[in-house]
Amino acid sequence: MSDIKVRLTTASVITKMVSMVRWKPGAADRLRSAALELFHERGFEQTTAADIAEAAGVTERTFFRHYSDKREVLFGGQDSLRQLFVDGVAGAPAEWSAAAIVEHVVQSIESYFDADHRSSSRVRQAVIDANPGLQERELLKMASLARATAVAFGERGVPEPQATLAAESGVTVFGVAYRQWIADEEESSFAAIVGEVFGELRAVTKG
Repeated sequence: MSDIKVRLTTASVITKMVSMVRWKPGAADRLRSAALELFHERGFEQTTAADIAEAAGVTERTFFRHYSDKREVLFGGQDSLRQLFVDGVAGAPAEWSAAAIVEHVVQSIESYFDADHRSSSRVRQAVIDANPGLQERELLKMASLARATAVAFGERGVPEPQATLAAESGVTVFGVAYRQWIADEEESSFAAIVGEVFGELRAVTKG
């Protein structure tokens, strides 16, 4: 092989390696999209972090910069969601009742579930529903959300069991509304569905 061909080949290899190693903006979103597609096509257990990284056009090392493991692709947003609940409770006007606060908090997180993410949310839930281990993780996430919200109510001076009841009811409404929001052919906004579910809850409690 001539020196020119060697240099060209070497340059090509180096260019390819640099493009793979570079930590490009938006890598986390590309990894998540690639992971959801692979989980849906192959199954969660059959998909590796290396598979996801390759599909996203990044290195496996880059994958682990963004996610501690492949489960975090599905659950990585739980800390942000929990903080939205906690901050919403803490920042509500002092004169509001616990019931008014929790309804406002769940209504106000609509931006977290905009229409652009509905399709990917449907795929995410289908992956979770097909895997018992992921279902358990989802239940733990919801329990953690309820506990953190109850603590936030307690810090406002809301006594028990009212603090826990308010938190649990809010998280339950959130879960029911989310399931309805991702249902096939559903087009209503998350906020509109939340309002309907809270209406149903009030009807039940009035009994």
